[in-house]
Formats: sequence, structure tokens, C-alpha cells
Amino acid sequence: MKTKEELTDLVNKNKQLLIQELRESKELLKLLRKSTHQKLNDDERLKVKNQLFDIFKGIPAFAVFMLPGGLLSFPLLIKLIPNLLPSAFREDDKKEP
Repeated sequence: MKTKEELTDLVNKNKQLLIQELRESKELLKLLRKSTHQKLNDDERLKVKNQLFDIFKGIPAFAVFMLPGGLLSFPLLIKLIPNLLPSAFREDDKKEP
């Protein structure tokens, strides 16, 4: 079992990752709003595409999480299908040894 400090660190880490994902989503909204008035460049279109994929990946993960027993099966599902996580969470896992 993890200690209180380890759990606190884990919660804080995931809180920061969630904040990062929300910032990226906010940028997506700005780019989508901009696209209604002018054409996006290649870099902006790539950002929109990647962020929309992240959002669409979150829908099945949320559905699994909401099923009975989903809270218990979700970590197993993430181990089996690591691409199910949004990019902010996957990139952090690559940094850790």
C-alpha cells in the first residue's frame, strides 16, 4: 500500500497533467474559432487533429470507467491499451524511468 506522501504526489502529478490537457483543449477551441474566419496553417491543422483525437479517445475510456466495475477494470484496460490515454498523460509516462 502506498504512503500518504506517495498518494499526494500521485494526485498532484495527475492534477498537473489534467491542467495541461485542459490548456490544450482551450487552444483547440481558439483554433476552431479561428478556422471559421480564416484558413489554418499546417501546424494549426495538425494541432486541431491531434487534440480532437485525444478527445475522441477519452469517450470510450469514460464509458468503460462508468460501467459497473469500471473503476477496477480501467487500470487493466490502460495497461492493455496504453493509447487510450490522452497525450498529456502518455508523454509523462515516457519521461519516467
